[in-house]
Amino acid sequence: MNIKFYYFINEFDKNEIEKLSAQISLIYRNYNKKNEPEKLKELVMHCKNNRRKVYISNNLRDAIKYNFDGLYIPSFNKQLGFRNLVKKNLEIIGSAHNVTELKIKEKQGCTSIFLSPIFKNNKNKKFLDIIKTNFLRKLTKKHIILLGGINSKTLKKTKLCAPNGVAAISWIKKKRPKYKYWAVLILNFN
Repeated sequence: MNIKFYYFINEFDKNEIEKLSAQISLIYRNYNKKNEPEKLKELVMHCKNNRRKVYISNNLRDAIKYNFDGLYIPSFNKQLGFRNLVKKNLEIIGSAHNVTELKIKEKQGCTSIFLSPIFKNNKNKKFLDIIKTNFLRKLTKKHIILLGGINSKTLKKTKLCAPNGVAAISWIKKKRPKYKYWAVLILNFN
């Protein structure tokens, strides 16, 4: 199995991105301000030139217009019909916290679903943990990506869920793992 790694960013910071392994896909989500067209173009071009996948959150129009690799649909977006609107080479991924949201993501046409939060973290007192995650995993044939509370200590536990990928925010930002580190992680998952 080929494990994918995802990292959420709020802005295009070329220096920060270049410190990461090219095997880490980016999800650009900026809910606080309007997207700047020049920054979006620059982000996509930088990722394409470095063979890195890049997704945009919750904005189908910009995903198509600026040639992102895909669209990330957050759990709060319950709108249906994405499947019929997108071009064929645009991958749709999304997040879910429970069975209802998981079924909505399937109807939205997501190929991969981020289950979160998996482990306890500063933002969430409630979390799925291994048993609930495996229960949700069995309810779908879609690829499952684990998100929330992923760090050096909990990463080994994620193998118990047999995920197709892992996503992190603060852990990747703090550690900025280099290529060799990710190569070891991938070998350990396979």
